[in-house]
Amino acid sequence: MLPDRLPLVDLSALGTPEGDQAIATELDAAFGGIGFAYFANTPITLAQQDAIVAASRAFHALPDAAKRAIDMNEFHRGYMAPKTSVIATSSVAKVTKPNYSESFMFMHEVAPDDPRFGLPLQGPNRWPAELPAFRDAVLAYQAAMEDFCRRLLRPVAIALGLAPDFLLPFFEKPTTFLRLLHYPPQAPDSADDEFGSAPHTDYGFLTILLQDMSGGLEVRRKDGAWLKATPIRGTYVVNVADMLARWTNGRWQSTPHRVKNLSGGDRYSCPYFFDMDMDARVECLATCTDAGNPPRFPPVLYGDYLLERLNKNYAYRQPPAA
Repeated sequence: MLPDRLPLVDLSALGTPEGDQAIATELDAAFGGIGFAYFANTPITLAQQDAIVAASRAFHALPDAAKRAIDMNEFHRGYMAPKTSVIATSSVAKVTKPNYSESFMFMHEVAPDDPRFGLPLQGPNRWPAELPAFRDAVLAYQAAMEDFCRRLLRPVAIALGLAPDFLLPFFEKPTTFLRLLHYPPQAPDSADDEFGSAPHTDYGFLTILLQDMSGGLEVRRKDGAWLKATPIRGTYVVNVADMLARWTNGRWQSTPHRVKNLSGGDRYSCPYFFDMDMDARVECLATCTDAGNPPRFPPVLYGDYLLERLNKNYAYRQPPAA
């Protein structure tokens, strides 16, 4: 029977042997069934969640000129104005209209003396001069989320029949994104193909989404029906992304999802994308293939896959018109 709501996974016992085993069992059921779940009782407190949402609201309340002064740089960090991204690589729908949303993108910190500095997506973050406390709020939340996600690697590995520490080497220098999104309200009679975020899948490993109470996120079930990811205070909505689906040979699915803000007010969400090292090679796990279930996807370097999608989906990465 297909689910009529997203499953909920309780992380109260995360980090204990018994807890990680129980969580692994629930993860396998949720991610194999619909690819999405609510996570409750995470290590991230309500105060931490509220602080990052408040920081996002403060940033998006700035004058347009102040935001555009820190437009997205070549390293995919900074402000993304409304209607500047089109999900051209969507495998779900023919997307021609840009997303009706704006966002601030922060990625993992790369110090100037880091050997990676200057490589694709390895550069400085950008910060609004008008909000002196903003940088500290974002960095604190990012650090808490990275620690949380590293702790998740053990139950994920256990769920896939791997040694608990199997995934750790792939995340020595993880690729992380924190995106502070603002969705203006859409008219109730807006066109069917107008979205705050058009139907799409995510690129990497796991997405950990903090959403406000406005609603608007929907997840596509296997039969094509769209389920509402109704906000639950204090929880995260977590989904499998493309690289994890490829790693598991489709055992866990990277599920299409979309956003349409019909709440009548502004919607704020803070997705955190936790992905492997840029040079990590992703190929079918031995525990997810056998003679009757050969690998469905060729091996791929995560960085190559990511850059190919960013280059197609974001206006600032397009070559100038001749």
